Amino acid sequence: MSNAVTEQIDDHLWSAIGDPTRRRMLDLLLIDGDGTATTLGQQLPVTRQAVAKHLGVLERVGLVRATPAGREKRYRVDDAQLARAVAQLSSVGAAWDARLHRIKRIAEAIQRTQQD
Repeated sequence: MSNAVTEQIDDHLWSAIGDPTRRRMLDLLLIDGDGTATTLGQQLPVTRQAVAKHLGVLERVGLVRATPAGREKRYRVDDAQLARAVAQLSSVGAAWDARLHRIKRIAEAIQRTQQD
């Protein structure tokens, strides 16, 4: 990966997104608009305490924002941070596409020389 691409990657952000439970939580929050640890816990196969810890990770990397709602917090996906994650993924994808295209050209060149 080029230095320009690797410098754009936020490892903490991708570590947070890398967990399947947190990705499912983001999906649920995007579908529902917002949610609490309790409402998310009802839709996931983990305890409410585990949900709260996962939400803490997502909040630390800025993927969700919490607002007080009585005794609980309501969480909502931060659209700007999600867009940043999408841009990083697109950048990494483009870099890998370029690498694979180069490998294909090299393999085709080797094949042509072997046929001659």
